[in-house]
Amino acid sequence: MATRRPTTRGLFLALVVLCLAPVPAAEAAAGPEYAVAGLHRPVELLVDKWGVPHIYAADTSDLFFAQGFNIARDRLFQIDTWRRRGLGTLSEVLGPSYAEQDRAARLFLYRGDMDAEWASYGPEGRLAATRFAEGVNSYVDWLARNPSALPPEFGRLGYRPARWRPQDVVRIRTHAIGENLMWEVARAKLVCLAGPGASRYLRSLHPAHEAAVPAGLDPCSVPDDVLKVYNLATAAVSFTGSGVRTKDIADATSGSNAWAIGPGRTASGRPILANDPHRGADALPSGRYVAHLSAPGLDLAGAGEPWNPGIAIGHNGSIAFGLTNLPIDQTDLYVYELDPGDHTRYRYGAGWERMTTVTETIPVRGGTPVAGELSFTRHGPVVKVDEAAHRAFAVRTAWTRPGSAAYLGSLNYQRARNFDEFTAGMRKWGTPGSNLTYADVHGDIGYVPAGLTPRRTGADYDGLLPVPGDGRYDWNGFHANSELPGQHNPASGFFASANDFNIPPGHPVVSNYEWQLPYRKQRIDELIGSRPGATVADSLALQKDEKSSVATRLLAFVRGMSSSDPDTARALELLRGYDGVASADSPGAALFETWIMKYLHHAWAHAVLPQAAADALVRTINPDFSLVIASFEDPAGWLGPDGAAVRDELVLGTLPVAFRDVAGKLGADTSRWRWGALHHQQFAHPLGGPNVGPTPVGGSYHTIHPSFFHPLTYQQIIGTTFAMTLDVGDWDASVVINAPGQSGDPRSSHYRDLNALWASGGSFPLLYSRREVERNLDVRIRLEPAG
Repeated sequence: MATRRPTTRGLFLALVVLCLAPVPAAEAAAGPEYAVAGLHRPVELLVDKWGVPHIYAADTSDLFFAQGFNIARDRLFQIDTWRRRGLGTLSEVLGPSYAEQDRAARLFLYRGDMDAEWASYGPEGRLAATRFAEGVNSYVDWLARNPSALPPEFGRLGYRPARWRPQDVVRIRTHAIGENLMWEVARAKLVCLAGPGASRYLRSLHPAHEAAVPAGLDPCSVPDDVLKVYNLATAAVSFTGSGVRTKDIADATSGSNAWAIGPGRTASGRPILANDPHRGADALPSGRYVAHLSAPGLDLAGAGEPWNPGIAIGHNGSIAFGLTNLPIDQTDLYVYELDPGDHTRYRYGAGWERMTTVTETIPVRGGTPVAGELSFTRHGPVVKVDEAAHRAFAVRTAWTRPGSAAYLGSLNYQRARNFDEFTAGMRKWGTPGSNLTYADVHGDIGYVPAGLTPRRTGADYDGLLPVPGDGRYDWNGFHANSELPGQHNPASGFFASANDFNIPPGHPVVSNYEWQLPYRKQRIDELIGSRPGATVADSLALQKDEKSSVATRLLAFVRGMSSSDPDTARALELLRGYDGVASADSPGAALFETWIMKYLHHAWAHAVLPQAAADALVRTINPDFSLVIASFEDPAGWLGPDGAAVRDELVLGTLPVAFRDVAGKLGADTSRWRWGALHHQQFAHPLGGPNVGPTPVGGSYHTIHPSFFHPLTYQQIIGTTFAMTLDVGDWDASVVINAPGQSGDPRSSHYRDLNALWASGGSFPLLYSRREVERNLDVRIRLEPAG
């Protein structure tokens, strides 16, 4: 009989076996094997000693399947909660008290054309979501056969994890960043209480601009609770009713740092790309997950959202990519006049237009299903009806458009090999608005901004206040991402982003007027620009820099003052010696941060505004200290003819109060004060434990190493839990951190194992080569096709 020649399929399988064959390791690590229905070929899942999974599959279909299986293995309760919160099915397992949150979430689900939605994420989008969901389901099915492995949270709450559908990955929108609405409402409140000029004291606007009050808007018609439903739809799930985190803090402080340093400015002659997104630092597990995904033609390492397939921040062996929030104004609040005889009709143009109403059944554990009535105008979901005033309020967002599932647009650039391909991959990026920082093995660096940017019609429609919904203020499509100003190999040799105002003068597209304060970006530019021959170690040090430019600017007005009051004199003495570095062991930072956040801004607001307006202003989170500094530098222009005296009284009147506050907490001996003795971080398990922390931490609202902390409790709410620095081209020399650990399962050794490293400012290698993965192996897991 003639010998059969190997088929093409046989050769391919042989190559797969060779690819999956392990490189000999110093120590063997035994691990489980899973027989997995839905898997086509074997997959190796190698978990390194820092808890990072390295997934090796024969093709991308199995790769995304295995990614879903693995994230369920490590983070099942987190992603199950995310899905239920986003789809509005919490009541089904938690009972009737969650029905209101379920209804709110359902208002913001994507309800558009699914074919257009899938097409937005590139040729692999639907495959990636489908296989990812199937991988999650496969692990859920395995748990049904092995109930002892079920994460303990499900046992405590008495329900089972749900199975996923592919569309669950893309229909949920409410985890996207949306900062603008709270500022619209706050600005309307100030204008109502103190006139149009009062909004000057809320936030600085860039490019220079005066907020316009839209014709037909009565700012006083906007109720204080108008965003209650929106905030509920976008809030995390509270299982215990404890914790201090508020939606306002999360929205007001969303930010990140990223930079790319070109080869001409590095010691190695290779680019360096660094990124530290600022996310919720009080939740456990964290909002990002580090992984390595490898299959023929795709080899990604970095981090992503746990519920998304792919990698949003990291590299693919050819290019590196990071991101910061570009605060594009993608939301608006609409105010409608209702037909007094029929509140389902609202004024639009010359007549009345009827709302669209959908009634959905919300299952309720232990109770009768609830009929959730959802009403929509042409602009978006109705979030408030003022029956007595015959008014309704709706939220318009970019989330209703195809391609707006947060961060999933990363699927479009994950195979890019150069800057042009990367830029092309960003053309369909929808939400959130993002500054994508770039570097590659060819030595190129750059920056690509992206996000749906509405074209607002109407002469006084700048998106800064609510607008009437009668047709005078509408969106006329969106600007193309290519209209936003990017950079490629800038002359400076580096690019940095810190959510700062980065639109060149005269650029025709203004994506937003409200930006994060410039101090982080200025400090990054200062330090990178002053250090030729940059190294990975330099970028790591830069990510941990805690020098506050707000401190150095304000302290210039303090150091020449004196007082006969003992507490004021001691406070002045302490601040005269403060270097502005908000380190955890700094006595000066303990006083300074308490002073400005709890007392100075409060007094300043009451110096520039009438009582009621000032009270409204100080209730906002993340006060704009660039305005306070501007008023101190130009006291006559801001504080009146005797402005210098008013300024000095603001300082001398508030410092002793702050001093006594800190002394009451830390004692009378200022030499023993420490910022970290007040300012702390705790990763809180959603069911109340086991928690990780509290841990003393440094940083402030204005430092590169940030801490957006609650001003009353000093607990860090937003900060850096994930950070990476990539040595572009020497990938195994790249480093990363993800606190407190990779796993969300309290039984795992990787639940809290990275917390001490994170707290000390450390990091670990983001391994890429198979040899280094094998050398640092914790456990080897094998997935085999079932049957």
